[in-house]
Amino acid sequence: MRPGKIVAIHLNYISRADQRGRRPDAPSYFFKPASSVAATDGVVERPAGTELLAFEGEIALVIGTAARHVGVDEAWSYVASVTASNDLGLYDLRANDKGSNVRSKGRDGYTPLGPKLIDASIVDPAALRVRAWVNGELRQDDTTEGLLFPLPQLVADLSQHLTLEPGDVILTGTPAGSSVIVPGDVVEIEVDTVAGPHATSGRLRTTVVQGDVPFDPALGSLPAVDDVQREEAWGSREAAGLPRSAEPSRSLSADARSATEAKRRPDTSALSPELRAKLEAAPTAGLSSQLRKRGLHSCFIDGVSANLPGAKIVGTAKTLRFVPAREDLFKTHGGGYNAQKRAFDAVREGEVIVIEARGEAGTGTLGDILALRAKTRGAAGVVTDGGVRDFDAVAEMGLPVFSRGAHPSVLGRRHVPWDVDVTIACGGATVQPGDVIVGDGDGVIVIPAALAEEVADEALAQEEEDAWIAQQVAAGHPVDGLFPMNTAWRQRYESERAARAALSDRSESK
Repeated sequence: MRPGKIVAIHLNYISRADQRGRRPDAPSYFFKPASSVAATDGVVERPAGTELLAFEGEIALVIGTAARHVGVDEAWSYVASVTASNDLGLYDLRANDKGSNVRSKGRDGYTPLGPKLIDASIVDPAALRVRAWVNGELRQDDTTEGLLFPLPQLVADLSQHLTLEPGDVILTGTPAGSSVIVPGDVVEIEVDTVAGPHATSGRLRTTVVQGDVPFDPALGSLPAVDDVQREEAWGSREAAGLPRSAEPSRSLSADARSATEAKRRPDTSALSPELRAKLEAAPTAGLSSQLRKRGLHSCFIDGVSANLPGAKIVGTAKTLRFVPAREDLFKTHGGGYNAQKRAFDAVREGEVIVIEARGEAGTGTLGDILALRAKTRGAAGVVTDGGVRDFDAVAEMGLPVFSRGAHPSVLGRRHVPWDVDVTIACGGATVQPGDVIVGDGDGVIVIPAALAEEVADEALAQEEEDAWIAQQVAAGHPVDGLFPMNTAWRQRYESERAARAALSDRSESK
């Protein structure tokens, strides 16, 4: 099989997009040369001086009829066959060709296809499965139900930009599980149907061999890797053998990724120093009273308490959502660079990570490593309606955490990390990214950002008033008519307050 052109999509499986921490709004593509095509039972070379050759099991579409400006409803009829592909890539060469992938994915033998063609007319494009094995161990397993962009959409979209000709190949994306392979490894890819008559491509086998011809530095850029490329090639820091420590000098990959994450979302972390000072001075009891006066009665995150006695947190919410544990979902969303890790890597200075754990305290929703990462990045604290692992160690590092208490179990026992920067429910309260979070010994409340300034001002004014009332009670006055103040007491209070303000003005003018 020697196609005229090969068009590949960058990201298309939900599992892979979530692993990478981004979901594109529309498909984007790159070309691979026809010279990269190889057959089953061939070899692929890892060039001399490189380390990050990665496999990607994919469903390949073979065009049967020329397609130009075709609609989604008719697009599948232009596909002749479906087969397996291994969209191999060399992360060592990715940096200088980022996006185009010319050198990293265009090398000879980097697009094995086959071994059998499945007649596209007998299959449902929404009911295909792709699996990948390395040395007999299953590494990828996903279906086209997990696509961001369905297969017919890819055909229709590409046809509005260029003519798809008979024999052209579309590589439709890879699910989570892609990782690094080394010389001696044998990779197998298979595509088959999961509904209707069973059909299969058979297993596409490729063996990795070591190349011995070095790159010539006089001709172009040389292979180069850093922790960013290692983490993405392997699928996670742990798989890449990178330290789990969140110290800045050892977290280049995470810092780079969090910087990218920060660019993709609005800056909701910025409380002015003046407003932050007001909120730190105002007790949650006073703030909640002001919210109730404005008709907001469901602003309390219930059932949580601080790990540090006397702790107070003030910041804007960065949200993280867990869903109930399910084995298949934890397999696709729990490993690698999952939503939990992305949240802690991308938290901004002054933000509070707020975690939806459905009040389920039977497992930890963070531990000492993630808490250290949050503290290193300047997070104001964490609020979770779940449990905390390494509870004492987290407290010792000084990060304020409001939770339902300690629990030693790991995440997968009760939760699947699912999404970040979305509206969540935590302790019975709805929390949106950018909401203002304030917590102290009385509990934690959620303040809509647009109300934070006026609520803080009035809460502080009320605090001043309550302090004056307390002085009067301490002096022996009865509370009747004083708390709340009647007209006479109100006039006396306002008179004394005005006198204090005038005295303060004169002192400042000197």
